[in-house]
Amino acid sequence: MKLKSLLLSTTLSCASLPSVHAEVTATYPTDKPAAGSIRFRWNYGSVAAALNRDPRVQVQAYNADTFLMRENMCINFEAPFMYLLLGNDRALLIDTGATSNAKYFPLRATVDALLKRWCTTRGKTDVPLTIVLTSPEDESENDGWRQFQDRPNTTLEPLSFDGAKTFLGLTSSWPNENGKIDLGGRVVTVIPTPGSHKDGVTFYDPYTQFLFTGDFIYSGRILIGNEKEFIASATKLKAFVDSHPVKWLLGSQIEMTNQPGVDYARRITYRPNEHVLQLEPGAIAEVLEWATKLAGKSEAVIRKDFYVMNGVGPGTRTFTRPEDLGTDKPLAGAGLR
Repeated sequence: MKLKSLLLSTTLSCASLPSVHAEVTATYPTDKPAAGSIRFRWNYGSVAAALNRDPRVQVQAYNADTFLMRENMCINFEAPFMYLLLGNDRALLIDTGATSNAKYFPLRATVDALLKRWCTTRGKTDVPLTIVLTSPEDESENDGWRQFQDRPNTTLEPLSFDGAKTFLGLTSSWPNENGKIDLGGRVVTVIPTPGSHKDGVTFYDPYTQFLFTGDFIYSGRILIGNEKEFIASATKLKAFVDSHPVKWLLGSQIEMTNQPGVDYARRITYRPNEHVLQLEPGAIAEVLEWATKLAGKSEAVIRKDFYVMNGVGPGTRTFTRPEDLGTDKPLAGAGLR
C-alpha cells in the first residue's frame, strides 16, 4: 500500500509540471539593465596565424537572450564583433563579420546552433531571423552576410544604401528620425548615424541598455568620413543618451591596447593586452568634443580609449597627444599606423 501511495504521489507531482514542449513567453523589462556580464577575456590571436587553434567564432552568452560573438583575428585581423538578440517572436543579428567563406568563418552554423538551443529552452520549433548591419558598405561588418542568403526563415537587410533605408523604414526621414525593430516584447531602436560611413546606423536595446555603435564609436581608430554628418550624428547620439538609460557602448572592433592612448599596429593578429570591448556612455561626448575641434583640419588626436581622425587615413603618423594624457611616448611598436 505504501508503494502504491508513493507511485500515485509521484505521478500526480509529475503531471502538475508544465510540458517541456510548452512555449515560454518572456518579459523584457526596461526599468533597469538586464542581468548579464562579460565574464572572460576575448581570445587574442597568435603570432603565427596559421597555427592558431582558437574557436573561429568566439561566443559569450551575456544572458539567455543576448549573445556577443567575435571573429577570430587569425582569420581576419579586424576581428569584428557580432551581436545576437532574441525576443519572443524574432531573433536579430547585428553585423556579420569580415569573411564570407563559411568553412573558415562558420558564422551561420554558429548562429544556427545558438538559435536551436534557444528554441529548445523556449519550447519553439523555430524562430525567424532578421539580419541588420551597422554599415552595409563596410566589408568588415557585412562579408558574412552572404552565408545567410539562402537560409530559410531569414530576412536580410539589403547592402545598397537605398535598399537599407527602405528596409529600416527610414526612406523619407533619413537621417533625422529613428526606426524600430520589434522582436516580440523587446523593441530595438534604429538610430541613423552617418559620418564614418554614409549608411551608418546605431542600434539601441532598452532591455540590456546597450548601444551597438559599429565603428562610429569604438575602442579604436574612429575615422571621420564626412565631418558635417559625423558631428550631427554624434550630437544626436549624445542627446539620445541624455534622455535614455545606456549601460555601455558596444562597437564593431577593438584596436586599442589596455594602455591609455596606445593602439595596436594594423594587421596584427596577436593582441594579448587589448582594451575591453565596452565603452562608457560618456565616450560620446568626448568624441563629439574632439570631432568639433578637428573640423576643417586633416588631423588625428589621441584619446585614452580611442583615436579621433578627421581627413586622414588609418595609417597616418601625424597626430596630437593632448597634455591631459601626459607626455610619455607610446611603447615601441605602438601608435598610429
